Amino acid sequence: MTESRGVSQEALIALPEKRTSPAKGVPEPAGVDPVARILVDSPLPHLDRPFDYLVPASMHEDAVPGCRVRVRFAGKLTDGFLLERAAGSEHEGALLFLDRVVSPEAVLTPGIAALARAVADRYAGTMSDVLRLAIPPRHAKVEAEPPAEVAVPAPPRQEKAWAPYPIGESFLTALREGRAPRAIWCAVPGTDDAGPAWPAAVAEAMRATLAGGRGALVVLPDGKDVALLDRALTGETRKRGTSDGTATAHVALTADLGPAERYRRWLRVLRGQTRAVIGTRAQSFAPVRDLGLAVIWDDGDDLHADPHAPYPHAREILALRAHHAEAGMLIGGYAMTAEAAQLIATGWAKPLVADRETVRARAPRVRPAGEDAELARDQAARAARLPSLAWRALRQGLEHGPVLVQVPRRGYLPALACQQCRAPARCTAVTSSGPCSGPLALRGGHAMPYCRWCGRIAGEWRCPACGGARVRASVVGSRRTAEELGRAFASVRVTTSGRDGVQATVGSAPALVVATPGAEPVADGGYAAAVLLDGWALLGRPDLRAGEETLRRWLNAAALVRPGAEVVVLADAGVSVVQALLRWDPATHAERELADRAELGFPPATRMATLTGAPAAVREMLGALALPPRADVLGPVPVEAGQERAMIRVPRAGGSELARVLKGAEGVRSARKADLVRVQVDPLDLI
Repeated sequence: MTESRGVSQEALIALPEKRTSPAKGVPEPAGVDPVARILVDSPLPHLDRPFDYLVPASMHEDAVPGCRVRVRFAGKLTDGFLLERAAGSEHEGALLFLDRVVSPEAVLTPGIAALARAVADRYAGTMSDVLRLAIPPRHAKVEAEPPAEVAVPAPPRQEKAWAPYPIGESFLTALREGRAPRAIWCAVPGTDDAGPAWPAAVAEAMRATLAGGRGALVVLPDGKDVALLDRALTGETRKRGTSDGTATAHVALTADLGPAERYRRWLRVLRGQTRAVIGTRAQSFAPVRDLGLAVIWDDGDDLHADPHAPYPHAREILALRAHHAEAGMLIGGYAMTAEAAQLIATGWAKPLVADRETVRARAPRVRPAGEDAELARDQAARAARLPSLAWRALRQGLEHGPVLVQVPRRGYLPALACQQCRAPARCTAVTSSGPCSGPLALRGGHAMPYCRWCGRIAGEWRCPACGGARVRASVVGSRRTAEELGRAFASVRVTTSGRDGVQATVGSAPALVVATPGAEPVADGGYAAAVLLDGWALLGRPDLRAGEETLRRWLNAAALVRPGAEVVVLADAGVSVVQALLRWDPATHAERELADRAELGFPPATRMATLTGAPAAVREMLGALALPPRADVLGPVPVEAGQERAMIRVPRAGGSELARVLKGAEGVRSARKADLVRVQVDPLDLI
């Protein structure tokens, strides 16, 4: 074919245009920011990073940053969070499309996402594990409900809860002005007709923060404390349930609400309908807008430590959050932890304590059972479980109101021993892995001994050392104590509070209240007296925090007693913990505890991580670690269930590097599908 003059062959033949539309059945990408970066819900360390996906045009409006999505990952449909939208991707291969948007609700805010990443890096964990703790499961019906009206903060009430503290008013003024004060607060003891004083003080700090135009978040150990603070905020002394934020300026979030109500209240916070939240440890991540104050009460309580990976502590979460949000922070309690003392020593926070005259006026009168005068009067006082001093305190206290008896152990007789040779009574049943050797206990006065590990009845037990068949109590629990006191005070009502049933309050009538630590109910008008039994059981625990934890439990119980009333502690008066209780001086004890740990190289003066797993896996991981300078490896040593544990200690400044190294090693082992090793950074149970 020849060309015409001045006309090309292509002009004479109509060439088909290139096909630009997608193939049949393939979605069309969104026109704007078609790439979505997704954090896939996977606990595997080597997958702890965002993955790029394409957003279909049909999902463009719903696929907003922070929403829940479903994607195909490794051949399976997997949940995830959309972190951000982008115009392009650095991935060279083809990208998959989102499977669907579960909900257009942006449940993951940028602030919480940044906090989750910081917590994961701090504890050598994955961001997915942290978000599993931070964001509650979706409840579709609740999400579809119309939003409630925005609660208007009530005007601040003129209270004097901070009057006993010299710098208390300055702290409130800083909150009202929108500044970020940070304080370690030792609350004054004492309980009156209005109950403990600390809820009113926390409520006043929250109101001051709201008056300054910022949000407030309070984390408490349990639902009993949440109810106390909720009543202080609402002013209702006899209230059923906790506030849902519809009629108040705050919302209370606890685990016992149920999934629907908990998600409903959480959404009110997320949508900005309320900016004040009180709750337990999971609410450390509550999406409070413009956070101005983070409060944690009784930070030494082990309920603040999450038992799920990456095992974060609420105090550390709130400290990171306060730092990132430039918010104030208040760490309060009757006791002071070594970690709180460390924050004061570094200048990160200031002490907020009452003057000594106020403390003496509000504190109870504490007496140890082993005083010289009492020993001269009662020679058996040092060895008796209830010496005459304790009996007198019980009788005199019952003349004026309820009396508290704190027992460290729950149950009836949680530990038994041979009556002849005093050897611990242990289970002789044979299991698949060998002898059980669990401790024997009694559930009641007429029950047979049973094993606390395997549950078998040990009716034919014989002591392997001497052949004796009779047992005696080596540890007495709360139910046995209540039974003995009920026989001694036949006309007095005896009630118990513990794991089997926690009472929040008791009346002002004379009664004996036997409670385990942390389960002490609040008495109307305060207790007339208190007896703290079995101090040796608390002080003798093989735990790094035994002294600190003992003082915390004693102070929490003694603070529920009326000012000037008698508290008897069954422990040696020469022990430093008992001396701190007698003087009501937790700050000095915390400073001494911090100095002792610094000398021995224990947290919080250092950072320490534990590696627990199969012996071969722990040793292999230790050999592959590129540890930071001045790192000490302790162990590994055998622990329960045939596992081993190693500890790695570094200076405090090397904590971030240690967490990074451990996380990298976990990722390598995860990618190789090797046996995983459980890593915990600064765990509570080091010893």
